[in-house]
Amino acid sequence: MTSCGCLVLEKVEDHGGEAARGRVKLAPSAASACGGSCAGAWRSRSEAIFPIYVMGSSRASTVAAARGIVDSAEDPIWEAVKSEAKSEAEKEPILSSFLYASVLSHDCLERALSFVLANRLEDPTLLATQLIDIFNDVMMNNKDICRSIRLDAQAFKDRDPACAQYSWALLYLKGYQSLQSYRIANVLWNQGRKVLALALQSRISEVFAVDIHPAAKIGEGILLDHGTGLVIGETAVVGNWVSLMQGVTLGGTGKEHGDRHPKIGQGALIGAGATILGNINVGEGAMIAAGSLVLKNVPPHSMAVGNPAKVVGYKEKEDPSLTMKHDARRDYFEHVAIRYSDD
Repeated sequence: MTSCGCLVLEKVEDHGGEAARGRVKLAPSAASACGGSCAGAWRSRSEAIFPIYVMGSSRASTVAAARGIVDSAEDPIWEAVKSEAKSEAEKEPILSSFLYASVLSHDCLERALSFVLANRLEDPTLLATQLIDIFNDVMMNNKDICRSIRLDAQAFKDRDPACAQYSWALLYLKGYQSLQSYRIANVLWNQGRKVLALALQSRISEVFAVDIHPAAKIGEGILLDHGTGLVIGETAVVGNWVSLMQGVTLGGTGKEHGDRHPKIGQGALIGAGATILGNINVGEGAMIAAGSLVLKNVPPHSMAVGNPAKVVGYKEKEDPSLTMKHDARRDYFEHVAIRYSDD
């Protein structure tokens, strides 16, 4: 077959006993044209099993796959969610009504997610039926959200060992649910419906213990591991592929107005209980150790530790958000840590 530069999938057998996964790659020649003959190459049901975002893929491949899924004739993550829900309903009949109402009665991931979120966020004056209509209107008409909810689901599946199935993120993990609720509030905020967005923010904080201002800018492929105690301020920016643990604060430093919150580069890993304050930059691929207080810029691909945080090492080859390695082994950083031995 002639190379055409289109996005294709490669099936990989998992000899550990799990289902085969798809691996995203780009065909070697991007210069030749296929005239559309390969448009459905990655849409085949037999191949498009878990193709969207694979840990270790190049970012170029990941971005290409992200664009492709919204227009794909198939939706492998939604197919996986339905298959998992059917299996779980058979294993736990007591949950069959819940799984049918939450997943199996819907025709797409967006409508299922709208149902789940609305029933989590409803209160006596903000009814689930009203929220479902609002959430469906936002998600069914916004391709960015259609893409992000799938890339986020893949991030949870890849990076959180406690998330064994895609359906678990949708149904049970409040980190995922709070993140998608924020995404809806963010769209409403940008549409000028700020009062409704703030009402949702308040309710999200009450239900999930996650407080993200609807004006904050958050990329895709995000993991909020646990989520409890997470605070992200109004002018904060979080890049793609970032992982944030519980208790993280991206806050300001006082009563100043304007751009006053941190900017987190793509691929960064922010450890549990880390506090990052002010309009400062955490570089691409950086790691902030658990419990650290960050008050000044952190270089790309570095590790910052302590209160106040200091850089103790560098790691250029891989993004910590994807590996989820939180440790600072001495042999790993020794060549840099020596510089700080006299501090």
